Amino acid sequence: MQILQQAKEARNAKHNKIEAIKRLKTPLSVYNQLQTICQNGLENVSDEDSDYFLKCFGLFVKEDGRFMLRIRIPAGQLSPVQALKLGEVSQQYGEDYIDITTRQQLEFRFLKLHDLPTVLRELDAVGISTFQTGVDNFRNIVTSSFDGLGKSSLIQTKPLIDALQSIFLKQEEWIGTLPRKFNTAILGNRINDCNIYGHDCAFVLAKKSDEVGFNLYLGGRVGIQARDSGLFVKQEQVVPTFHAIINLFKEYGFRDNRNKNRLHFLLEAVGMESFVKAIKTYSKEEYATSGEVLATDEYALNGSGILDLDEDTKAVHLSIPSGVFKGSDLKAVGELAQSVGGKIRLSVEQSLYIITNKEEVQRVQNSPLFHHYTTYQNIYFNHQIACAGTATCAFGVIPNKPDAIELAHFLAKEVPIESGKVRMYWSACPKGCGIHGVADIGFEGCKTKDSKGNRVDGVHIYLGGKATKEAKEARVLIKSLPLSEAKFVVKKLMEYYRDNKELYESFECFEERVLGALSSEEIVKRIGF
Repeated sequence: MQILQQAKEARNAKHNKIEAIKRLKTPLSVYNQLQTICQNGLENVSDEDSDYFLKCFGLFVKEDGRFMLRIRIPAGQLSPVQALKLGEVSQQYGEDYIDITTRQQLEFRFLKLHDLPTVLRELDAVGISTFQTGVDNFRNIVTSSFDGLGKSSLIQTKPLIDALQSIFLKQEEWIGTLPRKFNTAILGNRINDCNIYGHDCAFVLAKKSDEVGFNLYLGGRVGIQARDSGLFVKQEQVVPTFHAIINLFKEYGFRDNRNKNRLHFLLEAVGMESFVKAIKTYSKEEYATSGEVLATDEYALNGSGILDLDEDTKAVHLSIPSGVFKGSDLKAVGELAQSVGGKIRLSVEQSLYIITNKEEVQRVQNSPLFHHYTTYQNIYFNHQIACAGTATCAFGVIPNKPDAIELAHFLAKEVPIESGKVRMYWSACPKGCGIHGVADIGFEGCKTKDSKGNRVDGVHIYLGGKATKEAKEARVLIKSLPLSEAKFVVKKLMEYYRDNKELYESFECFEERVLGALSSEEIVKRIGF
């Protein structure tokens, strides 16, 4: 603890301006006055409320004076009733628009200030919260879309997620009081489909001797993969371990430079060994050393969009282009899931699954909803991510979502590939919200010049990220390429993959086998660009 205290004193002599805002009042005091705030009009909303306190409840005012609302969906699991309500609210108040995010949650846009209390009441009526989905809070806890389903799921993590969430959700001492945001993931599935290593705190399915539990990884963030703490955490130790970590972060985390206040920087300052000792002291738990990681399986969606989770359980995939969805379609999902006795699971790759059994799967496939989304059921859309972009994000450098969709359509026409898997992730700026650094092929938006010297939208292209079997950041393939040219580079890359891959081989495995030892310059030359 002494080392943590020394690090805290060294970095916290002067606090940043957000910490000063936090001292003005409590977030709950603002939330309790929301009805009055909304009646008084946007011009009377204080700067501290719009800059910080309202964001604690997922309320983000945009340049046009309307609001984006971020909605917490624990583990990405929705009931049909919840889906129906969300769809209805989006239709009535949010122009029928929904974004599916990389944290298995939803965002509404275009909400008017005076409608916010009604929207929140409608969501609360079906057990849906927006608490602590922005700024310095615990963000939505993610897991596999197939948690508790099929042969690959060894530990059902949703009960653990509920237990972890009960520690902080709607608890005044935890609302908006962290040094910075805190991302958590817990994976009890052999399939790592939730970017497990990209979080501040990650419990990764593992085996020690004959016991199945979790290896604890810490310190992940955009551009940095979490590191193995050296601890094997038994299932019954997850809650006290998490409680220890978050208390240590709250007490000793840095509150000076907001760009360097995530858990990663505390670990960097004190060392993993010292932090682990503090976890042991705080939790009073005895831990074994890390076990064998079991989350090493891959999966790929076949042309039908059906995943066989076991003999009876089927996951029907709706490939949502760049996560851009509609309230009316979410209502249709809820109605369809209800009619087949199914479940709804959101994906970190901004899509969703309807879980049903083999007797009912044909009804899902025959639905108008499924037929509509078969347009996007191909290798280029199935594992696509794209963050908001310039249309709705002030940080965006390029439109991004439209760019990702356009490229996917282009590739599907020019280089159709029936079997395989490629993860294309797009970030509209260096903040990396599209987690492009762990993609097979990643895109980071930039401004560049074309051959005529005109300033145009462009991308840095990344290659070789790992997020399904291990943790590895991608390397730069080409910098500052106009979007008009980038599509031809990716076309050449996909042609090379198509012509040289093994049957059903994912691009992740292909890149490691064929391209991993080559420099970026050698790869560009090899693909013939």
